Amino acid sequence: MTLRVEDMTCGHCAGTIKNAIETGLPGTQVEADPASKLVSVRGSSDLASIKALVAKAGYTPVAA
Repeated sequence: MTLRVEDMTCGHCAGTIKNAIETGLPGTQVEADPASKLVSVRGSSDLASIKALVAKAGYTPVAA
């Protein structure tokens, strides 16, 4: 599953988003790329939970 996060602007942002998803949904694998503004999640298809975790971390997720 891939999300676009327009307000992810740096490596710190990417790390925060990655940590939020992996902590909130154990067993997921997350790749966050601030250059493309894309977050890829493997191991979960629960879009609502993923979006909620990204939002709780302070970012605005949208479907890619």
